[in-house]
Amino acid sequence: MNRTELVAAISERAGLPKKDADAVLSAFAEIAGEIVFKGDEKLLIPGFLTLERTHRAARKARNPQTGDPIEIPAGYSVKATAGSKLKEAVK
Repeated sequence: MNRTELVAAISERAGLPKKDADAVLSAFAEIAGEIVFKGDEKLLIPGFLTLERTHRAARKARNPQTGDPIEIPAGYSVKATAGSKLKEAVK
């Protein structure tokens, strides 16, 4: 499902115009990005999803083309964890 299809589905189920559904989806994405960027709290939607920023330590790896060792610097990543209702829907 792409963004256009998601907006249409939200619009239909919530009884909103597509423009409003798109605005809600954009606001959610913006808020989620801000929370993950700060890194001091999680975005938790009970039973559905948890998003949080995690720290990855620096590590050594190998260039797959040349085999030369390379250093990968420390950085941040996003961890998404499915909630119980989402896990149940997959079964």
